[in-house]
Amino acid sequence: MSHPDFLWRNPDPEPAYDVVIAGGGGHGLATAYYLARNHGITNVAVLEKGWLAGGNMARNTTIIRSNYLWDESAALYEHSLELWEGLSEELDYDLRFSQRGVLNLAHSLSDVREGRRRVNANRLNGVDAEWLDAEEVKKFCPVINVSDRARHPVMGATLQRRGGIAKHDHVAWALARKADAYGIDLIQGCEVTGFEITKNRVTAVQTSRGRIAAGKVALAAAGHTSVLAERAGVRLPLQSHPLQALVSELLEPVLDCVVMSNAVHVYVSQAHKGELVMGAGIDAYTSYGQRGGVHVIEAQMAAALELFPIFSRVRVLRTWAGIVDVSPDASPVIGPTPVEGLYVNAGWGTGGFKATPGSGWVYAHTLAHDRPHPLAEPFGLERFTTGALIDEHGAAAVAH
Repeated sequence: MSHPDFLWRNPDPEPAYDVVIAGGGGHGLATAYYLARNHGITNVAVLEKGWLAGGNMARNTTIIRSNYLWDESAALYEHSLELWEGLSEELDYDLRFSQRGVLNLAHSLSDVREGRRRVNANRLNGVDAEWLDAEEVKKFCPVINVSDRARHPVMGATLQRRGGIAKHDHVAWALARKADAYGIDLIQGCEVTGFEITKNRVTAVQTSRGRIAAGKVALAAAGHTSVLAERAGVRLPLQSHPLQALVSELLEPVLDCVVMSNAVHVYVSQAHKGELVMGAGIDAYTSYGQRGGVHVIEAQMAAALELFPIFSRVRVLRTWAGIVDVSPDASPVIGPTPVEGLYVNAGWGTGGFKATPGSGWVYAHTLAHDRPHPLAEPFGLERFTTGALIDEHGAAAVAH
């Protein structure tokens, strides 16, 4: 049933589709959109057990950047950033994409060495990157405390000027509207409960709304992807953790860039409306609960107040958590699984939002052509067997 005031239809599932995407978040919607836009594949269903973009897409801190260390990661995230730069126009929707610059602070000599190394690696890969000393950091972001008497003194920072933030809800709505316009069915309240597999080939998905036959099945369910894969007999090398974030009351504009600190596990930006958006480190235990431990938030707040004494009287409005899926090398897993016709796009850890268009682009290509997109090729499952890992623990760290 459709309505002229709605951005997309709310259809009942058809008996069969060429491609069924499990997960209606940013990556699932982007994959559906690019399947239609780039490959002309429109007999597609996106199945979401809750409501569209109600998982990590609604719970992230919206940071966008591409300054990753290794060539493979930098290429994928830079492709995504280049797509971001034209996405509002392409989707005909204001995504509030703001390239306000992303600072990664260094608090020790090892941080400085790592930061400088990353700047050089980024430049070699054509990714914009600068190194700032403490005075330059203060000039770029005046509210940061750069005193050498601080517990975590700021010794410098990397800066990616093209990095920034976007409004996550707008991104989801824009992708959903375009996918729907191509005739793709976005089916909410439809949980994937199992798979029909014949001679090692997936032929259908079982859902809370009945059986749906599928030519190909694409998993894109973030922290629950490993749960779905297990139902198909595939064990993925992923762990799911809560990742907490919080917002403050509304403030006048005080912070016009994104500030990240891997060493003290905090990252901060000010949203368009005026609230401070802060992210913490992941809770150490594995969980599928969308909440975390208070001690993690407490440590995050202590670090934030050291960096920004100006925030000492700001009130926190609410806290929450998403469920992030972390791989052994802190890099995503994109490509086919041992079950024919079953594909996976997961393991983005805490860095899924920034990859939304790039991930959808390469995943759609992989599904359309039955082989990985060149940018996705290094991120296949086989790397955990061959040992060709893409270790992004440094560049990903807490804020991935």
